[in-house]
Amino acid sequence: MKVAAFLFILFLWAAPVAAQDALTPGEDAVVTAVVDGDTVFLDRDIVGASQVRLTGIQAPKLPLGRIGFKEWPLAKEAKAALESLLLNRPVQLFYGSARMDRHGRLLAHLVGSDGTWAQGEMLRRGMARVYTFPDNRERAAEMYKLEADARRAKRGIWADPFYAVRAADPQVLARDIDTFQVIEGRVTDAADVRGVIYLNFGANWRTDFTIRLDRKAARLFKRAGLGPDSYKGRQVRVRGWLKDWNGPMIEATHPEQIEVLAK
Repeated sequence: MKVAAFLFILFLWAAPVAAQDALTPGEDAVVTAVVDGDTVFLDRDIVGASQVRLTGIQAPKLPLGRIGFKEWPLAKEAKAALESLLLNRPVQLFYGSARMDRHGRLLAHLVGSDGTWAQGEMLRRGMARVYTFPDNRERAAEMYKLEADARRAKRGIWADPFYAVRAADPQVLARDIDTFQVIEGRVTDAADVRGVIYLNFGANWRTDFTIRLDRKAARLFKRAGLGPDSYKGRQVRVRGWLKDWNGPMIEATHPEQIEVLAK
């Protein structure tokens, strides 16, 4: 029994490190306040900042004093879920490539002393979506799996039409311009136009949904072995802020933003 107990304790202490092997271990702190479903305050300043944005996820948004901002469905529930995980509890920070955003917030994954990975648990509960960036995309594959499991089970946000995966239908997407969306469809054509890559989802590139990769993003994709032909004819899922530019369009900045689903 003593050996079993020792091994169990060893597992708990090893779990945070093993779970975050793609990241750089950082400081220990205590979470003193939860702002919303993906932002917290710590009990100490780290390189001049005590606010942490949980990198890799996007939880439903609260207004937080923004005039005219409409609260997203389940925003309060997402905040409560993160409070249940972290409030007044010790955590260790784990960093990806970027450690601070333009608002002066730390960017980190948070792991509790019991081994709970906050980002993973929020995704598992269906209280957040995966939201990566070119300079912070570590562990994307694991996060997508957790999100997909929650979506199939219709947990949390995935039971609400506000967050439903959209089809790549320009008439449907026209209602969602200037919002963050997850969109699925088949790439019917792909082109490299003077270094800019366009992934088209219909015969009319002027009106159909398109994914655009600017020259910087296109170089990043190509370094990963992903040129235009990698997506042509493939069923994909892409996420990002939807714009109106020759029809509905998402700017993809890094490969993890596009999931290939089938041939």
